[in-house]
Amino acid sequence: MRDKKVACPKEQATYSIAQELGGIEVLNAQYHYQNFSRHSHEGYTVGVIEQGAQEFFRTDGNYIAPQGSIILVNADEVHTGHSASEGGWSYQAMYPLPQQLALITEELGHGRLGRDPGLPYFPSPVVYDPELADQFRLVFNILKQSDNRLLRETLLYSVLTRLLCRHGKLSVTSTTVPKAQQQLKLVKEFIDDFPSANVSLQELANLASISPFHLVRAFQSAYGFPPHAYQIQARLRLAKKLLKQGHKISDVAQEAGFHDQSHFHRHFKKAMGVTPGQYFKQVN
Repeated sequence: MRDKKVACPKEQATYSIAQELGGIEVLNAQYHYQNFSRHSHEGYTVGVIEQGAQEFFRTDGNYIAPQGSIILVNADEVHTGHSASEGGWSYQAMYPLPQQLALITEELGHGRLGRDPGLPYFPSPVVYDPELADQFRLVFNILKQSDNRLLRETLLYSVLTRLLCRHGKLSVTSTTVPKAQQQLKLVKEFIDDFPSANVSLQELANLASISPFHLVRAFQSAYGFPPHAYQIQARLRLAKKLLKQGHKISDVAQEAGFHDQSHFHRHFKKAMGVTPGQYFKQVN
């Protein structure tokens, strides 16, 4: 008697670009074994769990998002992700950029987020709001199925506005920035502007006028990554931009500063849930 073959669950993830608000990245995914490494996105993460449950880390702790809940991760916030249920999990997500949500925040005027324009912040990593989750599902379906620009834009603006009003707060930033924070910001901006640069820790420490040892500790405390790990995140962002522009994967790996294609492939898959080749095909 022959043993029956057991079919392995298939990992599926599809990225697309919705042109509304200047282009928002959208993901429809089903994972069983995917284990996202510590990473961050330039944009916010807004995801609806459709089946199963996801466990993830977001800056200050570990959280579980069950079916029907909404995951909220702020821009540049360090997070991970893996299945919290035996059958894996599936979800739909979008990644609006800070400037895109800032536009809506400014339009809210005297609303809950305050009168002055600024960047919104979502204090709760997981919220259970069935009505809003259904509205996001409607938006995801319309973005996939309809080319009616007025309908797409209206629904997207409406659902993001409701999200901000119900679950967002306005980040309060002081006009006086401490010197230590200014020094770290110089390092961060250098890495953001020149992610592929083969820069040393000592050179970054010199830029900030602090010791290398202090830079590593202070940078991790401020941004969730030590400088070398943050550089990888900056290189992945550059790589995504180049892939969207249609550049060859081999060229992207080199231009973004990765040692080789395998090194690039490994980091990209751990952060994005798809390979660079899959992402290239999906967004072009």
